[in-house]
Amino acid sequence: MDIRCVNSLVLAYLGDAVYEEYIRLYLVEKNINKVNDLQIESINYVSAKRQAYFLDKMLECDFFEEEEISVIKRARNAKSHANPKGCSVIEYKKATALEALIGYLKLSNRVDRIDEIMIYIVEELC
Repeated sequence: MDIRCVNSLVLAYLGDAVYEEYIRLYLVEKNINKVNDLQIESINYVSAKRQAYFLDKMLECDFFEEEEISVIKRARNAKSHANPKGCSVIEYKKATALEALIGYLKLSNRVDRIDEIMIYIVEELC
């Protein structure tokens, strides 16, 4: 399969699951023992608003490689029929772009790079 030809929204679909699992593991490992508290804390990471924020911060500090920027731009510009709730269309597109990049890296078996991105994200709040 040529990963470069996979639909950006499909990459985002996969990336969303990978991202969510990483955040859930991170929060459980922080010894948060109540499901409600886990849910509340996860919003700091998984909401489209926060994902857009993280993407912007990483772009500002030239965190991404050229190939990754290409994936981000393609996904950010993908047509979506979703109506975002609780965020702007621009924030939603940026969140989709971050998720698509993670999906792309997952399909590329670049777990090490996903780890680098996710470590940046969780340390951003610490």
